[in-house]
Amino acid sequence: MKGTEHFTRTIAEYLNQRAATDPLFAPNLMKPNKSIEECVTYILNQVQKSGCNGFDDDEIYSMAVHYYDEDEIEVGKATDCQVMVNHVVELTEEEKAEARKQAIAQYQREELAKIQSRNARVKKTENKAIQVQQSLFDF
Repeated sequence: MKGTEHFTRTIAEYLNQRAATDPLFAPNLMKPNKSIEECVTYILNQVQKSGCNGFDDDEIYSMAVHYYDEDEIEVGKATDCQVMVNHVVELTEEEKAEARKQAIAQYQREELAKIQSRNARVKKTENKAIQVQQSLFDF
């Protein structure tokens, strides 16, 4: 998972948990004109404007809450950047199974490529061995 996807998921999990425990915030999260993608864009633009490279979790979470609280807020343009997250996201059993399946498939492809490469080298060696010159003394 890329850093920005991990970041988006971390923010979304925080907001959902907050909405579950804070009845005043829950309606804000359901506003039809708001989205997690715009929320992340807003946060990234605020971080960029600040000029700082590191933030406390609470600072980032408060930006996310602010985005959902305010009806008239300037999100800014989407930025192309990488985000580092120091949180571990717990995967569901389905996500774990899918990740395992993808890892096994990738491993199988890599092993097959190794075997095919080895077989190609063996064939080249066999072809060279067959091309032995006859001696003048073999009559």
